[in-house]
Amino acid sequence: MNIPEVAFVVLVRLPLKSIARFRSVCKEWKDLIDSDFFRDHFISRNSSSSISWSIIQMQPHKLTLEIVGHHGCKTWGLARSPGSFMSFFVERAINKIQVLACTDGLVLVYLEAADDTPMYYVGNPLFQEWFRVPLPPFLSLEDLDRLRLHERFSDTGLVTKMRRGIVMSYKVVLLMSHGGTKFGFAIYSSDTGKWENRNVTCPLHHCWFGHCKSIALNGILHRFSSLISSFLAYDFYGGNVDDGCRMISFPDSGKDEVLRRFRRTITTSEGSIVYFNEFHENENRMLRVWRLFKYTDGPEEAWQLLWDVSLVSMIELLGIDYFPVVMHPLNSEIIYLWFMDEKGMVLFNLRTLAFSLHKENEDDSKCMDGCVLSFNMCSEYMEDICGYFSPWFNCVPNHLIFSQYVLPRWLHRLPRPPPT
Repeated sequence: MNIPEVAFVVLVRLPLKSIARFRSVCKEWKDLIDSDFFRDHFISRNSSSSISWSIIQMQPHKLTLEIVGHHGCKTWGLARSPGSFMSFFVERAINKIQVLACTDGLVLVYLEAADDTPMYYVGNPLFQEWFRVPLPPFLSLEDLDRLRLHERFSDTGLVTKMRRGIVMSYKVVLLMSHGGTKFGFAIYSSDTGKWENRNVTCPLHHCWFGHCKSIALNGILHRFSSLISSFLAYDFYGGNVDDGCRMISFPDSGKDEVLRRFRRTITTSEGSIVYFNEFHENENRMLRVWRLFKYTDGPEEAWQLLWDVSLVSMIELLGIDYFPVVMHPLNSEIIYLWFMDEKGMVLFNLRTLAFSLHKENEDDSKCMDGCVLSFNMCSEYMEDICGYFSPWFNCVPNHLIFSQYVLPRWLHRLPRPPPT
């Protein structure tokens, strides 16, 4: 057996944290680790293993970026939560910082320098690779003022192009204008290092009031408004440039009389967009979870009902003063709920109906995916936003205020634009 074969047997059993270090041992080891064969074997071997991830708050807030972290997971073997790798920004001379999007291990961050200059950074926090995205050259003084007033916070997205588990490129998307049946986007591509303007047709006229949020998946940006019962989806990598947006209705549209307490809770899990809401039927509280599996206008065709479970057992023990946060990004059986009275996060298994309560003032503990669960000023942040979910204001929807920063299953670096 030659040296690469011996190294293969050893290295493929190590966590990615160690594999990343061993790339620098020698050229022979680096070539082995960077080979498609090694990567595919490692991903196959660890396909069901847990991955470190974080819940990132999405409001313009100075408390913290990460509020809940998962570390010690098998695939990466990190001793600290992945969100902590973004903390170096806080040490710089800046006035404001906000995470705008987390997509496929990359993060889009908005910063305001000490002189109020707005800045965008795309980065791979794990490897401390950051690239300052130039502002669009066609921004007006009015546009810059809107950036400083945070009116662009909710109008920004990050989409990626993946190949065999590796990010090949990314695009930063700004919503510049909307009206009638047209949306105007400004798009920065890492492939070209340039901005472009693109006008996209929307199938219906929609007025998007208030702030919108977006989730990216498979190169598609899904834009959600807090006040309408449908959302937009547009593929920034596939199809023709002139292809229009898809308008997709939520599966419970028109059923406001049976909806309770919170609405429009959208996240990702197991590579799909998932949506969940609480229904009130026969004095029983039911939680229903749908998966988006087809991009079509008809909600009956677009959504698949994954779970329809009773919350009685959990509510009887813990109370009803709660709101949903996210679903586990790698396990669609587990949902995260914040219980305001208990000041803790409940992990609820939708299949077994088992649940566990984790409080911030307690020691870090193992959670349902085998990772160590840690908190960072989570309860303080939740108290700050809990007014959105007051049971006396059932009409108030759940804004997308959280994002999942999930580490990838393989090493990949930040794509760099061509030199100018």
